[in-house]
Amino acid sequence: MSERLDIREQTPGDLRKSYGLIRDELARTDRLILDELRSDYPFVDRLAKYGFRLGGKRLRPALVLLCAKACGRLTEEHFALAAAVEMIHTATLIHDDVLDEATIRRHLATVNTQWSNEASVLLGDYLFARAVSLASSLETTFACRAIGEAARVMCEGELRQIDSRGNYDLTEEEYIEIVADKTAALCACCCRLGAHYAGADTEVREILGNYGRNLGIAFQIKDDLLDILGDEATTGKSLGTDLVKQKPTLPLIRLLNRAGDDRDEILSLLSESDNHGREALRPWFDQGDAVVYSQERAEWHIRQAKESLQSLPGSPARKALAMLADFVVARML
Repeated sequence: MSERLDIREQTPGDLRKSYGLIRDELARTDRLILDELRSDYPFVDRLAKYGFRLGGKRLRPALVLLCAKACGRLTEEHFALAAAVEMIHTATLIHDDVLDEATIRRHLATVNTQWSNEASVLLGDYLFARAVSLASSLETTFACRAIGEAARVMCEGELRQIDSRGNYDLTEEEYIEIVADKTAALCACCCRLGAHYAGADTEVREILGNYGRNLGIAFQIKDDLLDILGDEATTGKSLGTDLVKQKPTLPLIRLLNRAGDDRDEILSLLSESDNHGREALRPWFDQGDAVVYSQERAEWHIRQAKESLQSLPGSPARKALAMLADFVVARML
C-alpha cells in the first residue's frame, strides 16, 4: 500500500471548501502522522497505516489548525497537536468498530474484520500511546493535560452509553450529556489546543472550546440520524449498529416519546435479536417527527457554535470555521 495520502481523496467535496485555507497544513499533518506511525516491524507498520486510512475527514486536526489561524498565529507545535488528536480520534474509531461489531468504515474493511478484535484493541492502544508521546514532546505540559482530560471524559461518555443500552427511558438531556462527553469533548479540546498554542488568552480559549463542544454534539446527532436513515453505499460504513446494540439515540428517544399507543410495539421490535431494526422501524420514522426534530436539534447546536465565533475578529479562519459548522449539520456521510 502506498504511503502517499492525498487529503483531497480523504474528504468530501463540500468539506474541502472549508479546508481550503489549511490544505497545505493538513497535508503536512498527514505526512507527520505517517512518519510517527512507522515501525520496524512489518505487521505493526502495515496495521498502523491501514488504521490511519480509516480516519477520513480530518475534522479534528482541521479544528486545531483553523482555531490557531483564527487567533492569528500558527506555530510548529500545532502540527504535532493536529497529528496527535487525529491519532486519538482514529484510535477511538477502531475501538468503536470492535464494540459495534462493525465490518466497514470509509468503504474499507474494519481492522477487526480484516484482522481480529485483538489486533484492533492493541492498535487503538498503540495509536493512543503514539499520540501521548507526540504531545509530550512539546515544551509545556498543557497539551498532555488537556488531551488526558479529554480522553478521560470520552471514556466516561462511552461507559455511560454502554450502561444506557436498552434503557429506553433515557431522557434527551441525558443523551446530550453522553454525546457531549464521548464525541464533543475531543472537538472542544482541539479548539482549545489550537487557541492556546497560538497565544490566545483563557477567554478566547473557552469561546473556541464552546464552539467545538456544540459542533461535536451536532456532529454526533447527525451521525445518529445517519445510522438510522443513511445509505451504507454512500457513507461507506456499517449502519444500524445503534439499534442492534440497543443504544437510545436522539431520533429513537423522540420517536418513543411521541409513539403513544405504538410504544409497546416499537419496544418489542427493538428487543428482537435480528439485524432488521432499521427496516422495521422505518415506517415510524417516516410518519413521525423524530427525524426532523433531531435535525433541528443539531441545527440549534450549530447556531450556538457559530454565535461563539462572533466574539472573534473577522478573518478567513473564522469564516472557514463557520463553513465547517455548516458542513457538519448538512452532511450526508
